[in-house]
Amino acid sequence: MWRFSARSVIRKAKVLRGLPAVNAFKFRSNGSCGSVSGTKWVIPSGFDTGLKAFNSLTKQKEPLVLAREGVATCSYVRFDIVQRILSRLFGITVIHAMVITDIDDKIIKRSLEENVSTTIISTMYEDEFKRDMLSLKVIPPVVYLRVTENVHHIVAFIERIIQNGHAYATKEGDVYFDIQSIGDRYGKFGRAVEYQGEHGSATKRDPRDFALWKHANPQEPYWDSPWGRGRPGWHIECSTIASSVFGSQLDIHSGGIDLAFPHHENEIAQSEAYHQCGQWANYFLHSGHLHLKGSPEKMSKSLKNYVTIQDFLQSYSANEFRMFCLLSKYRSGINYSDSSISEARTSLGTISTFIHDAQAYMKGQLQCSPVQEALLWERLTETKSSVMKALADDFDTPRAMSALMNLIYHANCQLHPVSECDGAARSPAVFAAMVSYIRDVLDVFGINLIPQGSLEGVVEQLTRFRTEVRAFALARQDCLTAGSLNKPGLNPERIPLLKACDTLRNNLAPLGVLIKDRGANSTWEITQRGQGVQDKDQETSS
Repeated sequence: MWRFSARSVIRKAKVLRGLPAVNAFKFRSNGSCGSVSGTKWVIPSGFDTGLKAFNSLTKQKEPLVLAREGVATCSYVRFDIVQRILSRLFGITVIHAMVITDIDDKIIKRSLEENVSTTIISTMYEDEFKRDMLSLKVIPPVVYLRVTENVHHIVAFIERIIQNGHAYATKEGDVYFDIQSIGDRYGKFGRAVEYQGEHGSATKRDPRDFALWKHANPQEPYWDSPWGRGRPGWHIECSTIASSVFGSQLDIHSGGIDLAFPHHENEIAQSEAYHQCGQWANYFLHSGHLHLKGSPEKMSKSLKNYVTIQDFLQSYSANEFRMFCLLSKYRSGINYSDSSISEARTSLGTISTFIHDAQAYMKGQLQCSPVQEALLWERLTETKSSVMKALADDFDTPRAMSALMNLIYHANCQLHPVSECDGAARSPAVFAAMVSYIRDVLDVFGINLIPQGSLEGVVEQLTRFRTEVRAFALARQDCLTAGSLNKPGLNPERIPLLKACDTLRNNLAPLGVLIKDRGANSTWEITQRGQGVQDKDQETSS
């Protein structure tokens, strides 16, 4: 396992741009800004991590080479998984900070419509965002950095770009980046030719020029600057705060694929103009969008085709959403539908059932035919290798999960229940190793299938009491009754107890507590909501 030193990271959150989404994450490097010019990408020199990542700048997988031994990352759920992989499996200590855009056109428009301050609007959405990320178990940042608290840095950043000859102010008090000043270096993501530019002043030199500073209109919040009262443009925020925290070079920058152009393109242009270099960020990782099934558009609030995280968690769990993300590559667009979430739920159910069956076997509660122990140890070793290779290859979580599910399949093939034990040797150690490994991998992904101790204790005591009642009810009568000779069998007076045990088992299943009766023994597991149905080998006592 590689060892890395800690670094910091910036994550940018657009609080009014819809959830779920994936925004920028950046890896810090202390190296100097590259001297390459033009749009050609140059592989950086430094520390080879042994991983490969798809670089949007080259449109192919590249070896992940860092200027120094140290990386950091952050994001929403899909990049949160990437962060966990890097830190837990590849020994990378991760520290990150998040940039909150708490002033922009949409926030201003909303504040004017509702006649409240922009601070109230931005705080409301920031708090909602934080709650949502907490509910999805996204690793929180070390520190939040708000744009409104860093305007003085942004003003200084813009001033230097002007001094370097790459930006200009208009008579209205706007400042624009001068695209023509960097020649063919604009267009690293290949969409510059078709780009028509953003709306702005009629005095722009080129339609593609983008705003670094916007003059304040009446009733809008503003800050003083050398160009008059105004506020920052959107693109300049990331570059300024990233540079103030990390310096002149980034190892990796990431975000949703919709941010590649023009947002990330503009970030590159202004950052390289500020630092006077040709390769500010060495790698760009972009994630695919989340779509409603059958819709070509990404989920967003503006299109009114989104599902809020609060609504989602009314029907599904954070574990299920994480599994939903794991079953597709982070770069791929994924279709959200009940069937796709059900697939994730089924996968979690398969894993959970195996873990509980394996535990029952280890405890001696589940009697099985002799196990091919050597074969299972071999499968476990192969799985560990396959998972590491998959995750080192552009964080291929679908391939890693396939390897994990294949291990469970082969393990389940060995768990053949039998009614009586013939005294054959048992193999609990290999199942303990598999359960431990599966839990560790899922924990890396942010999925925890271990229930809370208090609930687990209650279910254990309830199941133990039920088992004792059931054993009493199942005790065979072998005595003579007056006037007749009865064959040994169930005591009729105790049959209601058996029915009560079955009713309790069936009533607990929809609540996520699945009790399995196997002969005189009973095992239990806590499942995802709605998953508790009678097992195919479940007995009915009565």
